[in-house]
Amino acid sequence: MYGNSDQMTLSRARQEVSTIFLAKVFNWMAMGLGITGIVAYFTANTGMAQSIIASPLFMVLVIAELGMVFFLSARIDKIQAGTASGLFIGYSILNGLTLSVIFLSYTRSSIAGTFFITAGMFGAMAVYGLVTKRDLSGLGSFLFMGLIGILIASVVNIFLKSSSVYWVISLLGVFIFTGLTAYDVQKIKNMGEQGIMANGEEAIKKGAIMGALALYLDFINLFLMLLRFFGGNKN
Repeated sequence: MYGNSDQMTLSRARQEVSTIFLAKVFNWMAMGLGITGIVAYFTANTGMAQSIIASPLFMVLVIAELGMVFFLSARIDKIQAGTASGLFIGYSILNGLTLSVIFLSYTRSSIAGTFFITAGMFGAMAVYGLVTKRDLSGLGSFLFMGLIGILIASVVNIFLKSSSVYWVISLLGVFIFTGLTAYDVQKIKNMGEQGIMANGEEAIKKGAIMGALALYLDFINLFLMLLRFFGGNKN
């Protein structure tokens, strides 16, 4: 009887810890998206977007973004939480600069509409990842292989310039990033339940940053894939 009571108490404690950790992750993710959106909007409004896309600066920004993601992923255990936070904020700013160019191709109303569609899909899959009893780790491995596949296909299509391949990549991208959202949320939930909170404040902050980065990337990439279908072309 006491054993069952202790087990229930431990289970509730783990759920509470996981909820706190998830809140930290989603707060960081929301802040990152907010920063990106504000930077993208003001960059487009000031006319800087045209200058960025018409110069080598665009590729410099893209390379810098990739470098930040790889650095964070590879060095998260060795850098300070403050450094990780600064890199995440810096990445959000850089991504806002590069994403400002979408305002040159799509109408603002279609960008806003696609954002809300993305938020709805992301939210639904996040809830699924939280409540499902199914282990999504196998699905995550499959989706990651699919992600590598569409990245390779995208590079190849730069030379092929095939509209059919473009739309297939876009459709597959929607499914892949939708699935990755549920997988990443479940993984982050499990991190909380398995005791990351017991590793100290530093580990909590760094874990929250990495979780936020994963969900941020899922959201942004899902948004960009959906924009190909729902974005109203200015031309």
